[in-house]
Amino acid sequence: MINTALRVPAAEMEALLYGRIIAVIPNSFLSPGREFALCPTDGSSNVLAVEDYYRLSFLPIAQSAFVKLDSQGIWFQPQQTSLLRDNEQLQLPLLAHQTLSIKAWARCELCQDITNIESLAPLSRLTIWTQKALEEILRQRQKIFLAYLRVYQLSKSIEIVVKSNSQFVPLPDYLNVSEAKPVLSDHIFTRRKYQLENLEPPLYPELEELQSGLSQIANNNPAAQQLETEIKVFLGWSNEPTTNTINSDLDWIKTIAALGDRSIELEEKKSNYQAGTDFENISRQSLDFLGFKVENAYKGGAGGLDLYCSQPYPLVCECKAGRSIPDRAVEELDRIGKRHLQENYLQAVRLIIGPGEPTKQLRQSLQKSAKISKTSIIKAMTLQKLVEIKAKYPGAINLIELQKYLEPGQIDDKINEYIDKIEKDIKLRSHIIQLVKKHLEKTDAKDTQVGDLRIAYLYDHPPQNLENRELYDILIELSSPLIGYLGRIKASNWENDKFYYLRDLPIN
Repeated sequence: MINTALRVPAAEMEALLYGRIIAVIPNSFLSPGREFALCPTDGSSNVLAVEDYYRLSFLPIAQSAFVKLDSQGIWFQPQQTSLLRDNEQLQLPLLAHQTLSIKAWARCELCQDITNIESLAPLSRLTIWTQKALEEILRQRQKIFLAYLRVYQLSKSIEIVVKSNSQFVPLPDYLNVSEAKPVLSDHIFTRRKYQLENLEPPLYPELEELQSGLSQIANNNPAAQQLETEIKVFLGWSNEPTTNTINSDLDWIKTIAALGDRSIELEEKKSNYQAGTDFENISRQSLDFLGFKVENAYKGGAGGLDLYCSQPYPLVCECKAGRSIPDRAVEELDRIGKRHLQENYLQAVRLIIGPGEPTKQLRQSLQKSAKISKTSIIKAMTLQKLVEIKAKYPGAINLIELQKYLEPGQIDDKINEYIDKIEKDIKLRSHIIQLVKKHLEKTDAKDTQVGDLRIAYLYDHPPQNLENRELYDILIELSSPLIGYLGRIKASNWENDKFYYLRDLPIN
């Protein structure tokens, strides 16, 4: 139960909420153990202008935070009296009532007073303040109070009316808070606190600069947003679990099954021909996205092949939009395929894609004609599932492996079996990445060997049994430079190789 709020400049509030900093500079000493809400304020109490007060890498975020606050009509009475020359008088405006949104609360874990000017350069590198700003604060106040805050998000934001310009403002009612939503995990906060207390240099200053740049385009760029999130987790600025979603640029994937259903022609007043062409085009795009090389020389039309893929193996495809796949589909594919490809058709995989069920006559002949011609039939929704998993996990679909599931007849169950296998493999790898991460946190080590990980794996609800060499092979895969979920320090013997955590593999 808390009844006060600490006023923090909006830029620093933003930095606290996404884990960029773990400390603030209050006007006076904060007692360790004290708990309070966090209330945003403008930067009028800062000793320098915004562009001189915050480091260049953080400046765009700071400016954005203050602009947002200003757009809400929030302003504060200046507190720059220490900068006045003799005989000057400060004309203070009347203090207005401000309605502010409170999204988090904090506990002060430690409050240091810093008087040594030599500490300011390393302190600046670990925080968001410029060395110039820290020097000016020290000059004016004779000491800098650095309060380490353990920050928790509220389950629901609240609004308060502020009538005071003091460092702490009263809440209208007691606020019942919990530790259910920490901004940072215990391990990350402890590590960051130790680093700041001892003024250890930042490990990855280049990544900090990259994150700052990405944050400016992340809102309109899902790929940048995902990379920025991964960098923040890696730097220890966040413990927010990453998600793996389909890029908005790939929204066409969600239309594959719908375009195969010719009933949409009734809604959009399309002809049968146009509906069929739309489905052929989306199927072409799907196969190309999966990694097949689609040859344009065999485009559909009267007497033409709907789709022909030459790599990684020949694939002839007929697209049948509508509620059912007609009796003649297999014979039609054979006839057109042989005419265009001649003897090469015999080596090609043959595939019919359609959202509907085969007709009764075609189902009866599938065991005969489909096996004789070795033709596979899948639903448009099954194709969509393949493309969706490819979009979420770009390296997941192995077309050579997929070929084994392209058996004659209706093969939706076989393709779903392949998709289930992929998802199982991904979950296992995600589990192993988290295993490395948690093991290093528990042991406070920078890296670990496969033998130690195998022991930890056996006690961590393993999805399946793995021997040392099997686990090692997956660790090698995950530490490939092209994948980069783990890092690897190579030794003379594989059992002595060391691995360390880089980023999560999110699963949905």
